[in-house]
This record gives sequence, C-alpha cells and structure tokens, in this order.
Amino acid sequence: MRDDHGVTTAVRPPASTATRALALLRLTRPWFWPLGWAGAYFGWVLAAAEWVPPLRDQPAAVAAVVVLGPLVWGAVLAMNDLYDLPNDRRSPRKSTAPLVTGVLTVTDLKRAYWWCSIAAIAISVAAGPWFVAGTVIVLVLGWLYSTPPVRLKARPGADVAVNTLVVGVFAPLGGWSLHRSVLDYPPILVLLGLLLGAALYVPTTVMDRDADLAAGDTTFAVRWTPRACYRLGLALWTAANVIWLACCHLDVLVTRDSWTLQTVAAPALVAVYAVATRKPSIPRMAVVSFAFAVPGTDFLLAVAG
Repeated sequence: MRDDHGVTTAVRPPASTATRALALLRLTRPWFWPLGWAGAYFGWVLAAAEWVPPLRDQPAAVAAVVVLGPLVWGAVLAMNDLYDLPNDRRSPRKSTAPLVTGVLTVTDLKRAYWWCSIAAIAISVAAGPWFVAGTVIVLVLGWLYSTPPVRLKARPGADVAVNTLVVGVFAPLGGWSLHRSVLDYPPILVLLGLLLGAALYVPTTVMDRDADLAAGDTTFAVRWTPRACYRLGLALWTAANVIWLACCHLDVLVTRDSWTLQTVAAPALVAVYAVATRKPSIPRMAVVSFAFAVPGTDFLLAVAG
C-alpha cells in the first residue's frame, strides 16, 4: 500500500495501545528535554539568584518544565519526523523511528503536533506573557524548519540558525522571563548562547549527511564538508569558552574572588569537544553538554551561593 507521501510500504498489523503510547513518547525524544530545561534553569538562577523557585513562582516553573519538555519537543519533532520520512528511511540511525516502522501513522503525527502545540500555548500562560510569546515563536520556527516549501532544515545556515536560537537563546531567556523582564537580559548571554548553540548543532548535521544528501536536502553538512563542519564547530566552541572565561575574570556578570575551576575547565572543554566531534553522535554530543555543565554549575554557585 502507499502512505500519505506516496511511498509503498508493507502492510503491518495494528500496534497495541501500549505500543503506540510508547511510540508517541519516543517521538518526543525524552533525551532531548534536558536541553531546554538546562538552558531555562540557567536563565532562572541567573535572574533570581536562587536555586529553587519560591512557592509563589512554582506554578510558573512547573508550567515551564512541561512546556519545554514533552510539549514543545513533541510538536516540533512530530513535524520533523513527518517531513523527514524519506530521509529517515535511508538513515540507519532512524530505522526504528515510529513512522518508519509503521507503529505510528502520518495522521498520528499530525494529531500529536496539534495537541502538543495547543497544550504548550495554553499551559505557557501560567508562566507569563513573555513565556507565551517565546513558546509561540519556537513553535513557528519548528514549523518553518520542517515544513515545505520553506523547510529551513534544507537551507544551509538557516538550519543551524533555527536550532541555535531555540536552544541557545530562547531556552535561557524563557527561564529568565519567569523572574525578570526579557528586556533586562544581558546581551553577552545572547552572544554566548548563539556560539554554544551553533557549536553543539553543527556536528549533528554530519550524522545524517548521507541520508539527507540522498533525499535531496541541502543541510549545512551537505553544503559544506564534514571537515569544514568540524573546524567551524571547534572554532565556535573555542570562541564561546574564551568569552565565557573572560566574562568570569572581568566580573562581567557576577563578581567572585577566584575563578580557578573556570580557568582549568576552559581548555579541557575545548579538548573534549575536539575529540568527541571528530565522529559525532548523540552520545558524544551528550558528553560535551554534560562536560559544560561542570563550569556552568560553578558559575551559578557564584550567582546563587
């Protein structure tokens, strides 16, 4: 039989309710949720100088956790998987994707998109008007990223820019907005977010380069070589760490007597990135992200004590 994309597929027996529910959860990629949470938490602590939101702010914090976790990721990835089907069928890494295996249908993904989008906007109201605006912008960017004819994913440079803005700028800005106006957000954090976000995303375009090339999607890694992606990512990551270290020692964001850990961590982080991204994978990029959490936590200790 032919699916909604006109591709012939084998007829499979209907999946059980439990199997479909698990597939819907997998669709949201729970392992990606911490990306939004970590950025938002960083923004929150920096704005509030507290580790835990006070009782009056907890409803907004819970709303932010739900929106930045399963709801936004569910909406964005439903559209991504829907329009990436030709690519995913060619990618060994995506061979178990629910739409590829037939556990979920095109209709299921469209429903998941709308339900997650509506719920994300509705729940974000509890986190304030700035958070609502950010949620809407992220959902729109997610739509433009995957959906033809715009399909920013297939436009080299735009694919990196969208992911960089969402993870590197909007996530921490969302956390910040729970306590302070986004107009007070330090511009240097926007620059750092852009550099770090781009450095983390560029290597991921290399992972699916062959499948994207076969499907006719001109992603960043398709337009430029994996070696160029590696060099650019390393340059961006190095620049981010240099600027971060300078901010610490010049007391740009917070004053502290000693930044020894930051000084030691900066070259170590560059070395970890240089090794991990030679052959990028999701686990390797997770290692890079977790490594950055060490100086990140140390920085927040200086903010919140």
